[in-house]
Amino acid sequence: MGFVLPASFPRSSSITTGSYGTTLWHKSEKIQKEYCVMLSSSHNLKHRHKVIHRGSSCQECERKYVVNATSGQLFEYEPQATDIKSNWDSIKDALNVFYSFMRPYSAIAAAMGATSVSLLAVEKLSDLSLPFFIGWLQAVVFSFIVNIFNCGLNELCDVELDKINKPNLPLVSGELSFRTGVLIVASSLIMSFGLTLIVGSWPLFWSQFASSLLAAAYSINLPLLRWKKYPILAATSILTNVAVAVPLGYFLHMQTHVFKRPATFPRPLNFCIAILSLFFVVIALFKDIPDIEGDKKFGVQSLAVRLGQKRVFWICISLLEMAYGVTILVGATSPFLWSKISTGLGHAVLASIVWNRAKSVDLKNKDSYKSFYMFIWKLICAEYCLIPLFR
Repeated sequence: MGFVLPASFPRSSSITTGSYGTTLWHKSEKIQKEYCVMLSSSHNLKHRHKVIHRGSSCQECERKYVVNATSGQLFEYEPQATDIKSNWDSIKDALNVFYSFMRPYSAIAAAMGATSVSLLAVEKLSDLSLPFFIGWLQAVVFSFIVNIFNCGLNELCDVELDKINKPNLPLVSGELSFRTGVLIVASSLIMSFGLTLIVGSWPLFWSQFASSLLAAAYSINLPLLRWKKYPILAATSILTNVAVAVPLGYFLHMQTHVFKRPATFPRPLNFCIAILSLFFVVIALFKDIPDIEGDKKFGVQSLAVRLGQKRVFWICISLLEMAYGVTILVGATSPFLWSKISTGLGHAVLASIVWNRAKSVDLKNKDSYKSFYMFIWKLICAEYCLIPLFR
């Protein structure tokens, strides 16, 4: 076989020849294209290439080569490497889309909540045993699945609304099809109930049952539902879901299923529910502040629509400061000195940070509101770290 290269190349390019000839493409920086013509004998046009190795018999095989246009050397081309890289890129893209769909900040907070409430059930150091860690892992996995269902269902029901409020979400941007979103949400619901049945934990089962009903009532646009359109119902459904039903499920899962103790509602658990309720009322009110434009268009009468963004913002700040003040007072009643100091000092520092951060918010800037909303989720994560210290 012979090759004729009628032109030279200013940069390295590659020529790939197959069994019946291959067209060569070369792109320079000025977007110019040059072609090479491969001449071969009529015998090679009718048959596949044959490579004769010294000291061995002739055997027929198909090979592809790369011609380096500068040096004229031939290198064997491995298509598998390119295919693997392409597949890996596709997998990474799919994972990134799924990561965005599940609202990562909410998923992280859910996992931290499961950990925090699980630790509340620990009464002595010997409780930190293998059964505890297995039960804790079950609660964390459960929290991730429940979060996917709650967030995913809300996104499915808010596609038109999010075209205005959150155009970067996967369903709105087209990165994720509506059908795929439905499959993910339905699968997460089935998996959550399946996990509770496999584990045999009735607290987790009833927690998921209540959580899914409240999520449906909040998001689905049917008669008597779509509670997000009404401020009081929206706040009630959110705090009942994530501040009452879910934490109770985690605590009773550890208390009754893991430690085999009778169901009780100790003081730290009551404190946990009370403080989380205030936090998620703030979340319910604040999340609508940046979305006021779309809410007005689609008739969602959020408190931000009714009272204005600035007023609702300062209502939320007041509720947060009140929550920290109550927590400091309640923490001072603990019989343990280390609990008094840790809860009192920790919440005093957080209250100061919230106040300073609130004064720097640009009340006329939508992005500034969104930034503070994400800051509230960080405050919730910080609260989850302090809750186990309350005794």
